Amino acid sequence: MVKKSPQQPTFCITQSCSSEDLIKKSRFIGVVKSCESEREVLDNLKSLQAEHPHANHLAFAYRIKTENGIISRFNDAGEPSGTAGKPILQHLEGKNLINILVMVIRYFGGVKLGAGGLTRAYSNTAKKVIDTAIIQPYVEMVTLHLKLDYEQFQSFEYALKKANGQIVEQSFAEQIQLSVKLDVERMSELPKIP
Repeated sequence: MVKKSPQQPTFCITQSCSSEDLIKKSRFIGVVKSCESEREVLDNLKSLQAEHPHANHLAFAYRIKTENGIISRFNDAGEPSGTAGKPILQHLEGKNLINILVMVIRYFGGVKLGAGGLTRAYSNTAKKVIDTAIIQPYVEMVTLHLKLDYEQFQSFEYALKKANGQIVEQSFAEQIQLSVKLDVERMSELPKIP
């Protein structure tokens, strides 16, 4: 009989943050951002490249939860293979963080660090910026699209608030059309809508 190990809890960050280090005249800037899709990752990378057009390297790693599992990717950004992106990714995996992008921007200061020095610099910068972020357990959210009669709305809205859900979009016509977002595990707390 094969025993299934319990799924490890996953974590996410609540807001973007950054930190900076000066290592042997090179400036390393760590940035952490919450991203829910690879499209969002690309948008953040483009934005950061525009903010730092003179940076020598912009290494990154990310982990995104999708319907098909977790997508993990990293990029060394021109540094020797395995010295930049991979050490960043190891911190994300070690803390089981998802829906997160960590970037380390390097402005070369003229002193070569060697492979070991580069790995330590990128790793330490990533660790430092992750440690400054507010980390919380990941809660899987679901978006529901509903049609309610006007007399159902008040009791539904009360149950939704009690379940810590929120109305994302609403329109009023013959019926009320709603898009609501809430914790997938709390869906049973909502009243059944015929």
